[in-house]
Amino acid sequence: MIIAIDGPSAAGKSTTAIALSRELQFLYIDTGAMYRAYTLKALRMKLPLEDEDVISNLSRDIEIKLINKSNGITVLLDDEDVSQEIRRDYVSKTVSIVSSYRNVREKMVELQRKLASEHDVICEGRDIGTVVFPNADLKIFMTADVKERARRRQKDLEKLNIIKELDEIENDLNRRDQLDSSRKISPLKRADNAVLIDTTFMTFKEQVNFIKELILAKNEGKF
Repeated sequence: MIIAIDGPSAAGKSTTAIALSRELQFLYIDTGAMYRAYTLKALRMKLPLEDEDVISNLSRDIEIKLINKSNGITVLLDDEDVSQEIRRDYVSKTVSIVSSYRNVREKMVELQRKLASEHDVICEGRDIGTVVFPNADLKIFMTADVKERARRRQKDLEKLNIIKELDEIENDLNRRDQLDSSRKISPLKRADNAVLIDTTFMTFKEQVNFIKELILAKNEGKF
């Protein structure tokens, strides 16, 4: 079974998907983490991010793995745990550039589909229901007011000992939304048959339970 969850940054996709994967024993695929890992490697190599050919060629020599653990997801870049590093601000500010390139996306989609061929999965990102898994069993589009998303992102950053003002975070999110929605390749958009969930005024437990009920109904309660 494939569950596709799309939506803008900080709408609650990752935390909700992780919780659901644990409850239902699904594999959680964090596509955003995969693109962040790719971006991190390009940054470390000091490659020109605006050069699509150079960045795309990197796909020939990169290995990205996702490992689900009880305390979250571990992201391995060439066998190095970069789970914390990919959340740093310098990666967040540049990942939209790297993830806009066709060959980069094709490399990541290939890996994502391979994982889904081997497991029941919950996959979240920005083009999961439209491009990666257009035939997903259930499609969700999660969103929230940008001010609420900024507040959530600020709390996540504080856990990494990164202090940023809400206004700066909100501006970053608006910029990211614009880039993701306007890119030519796999833009952020809601699939026609995706269930829209606005989490602005929902508690974490409420949004998890709401989606869980949709999954159980789709699969006739067989979990």
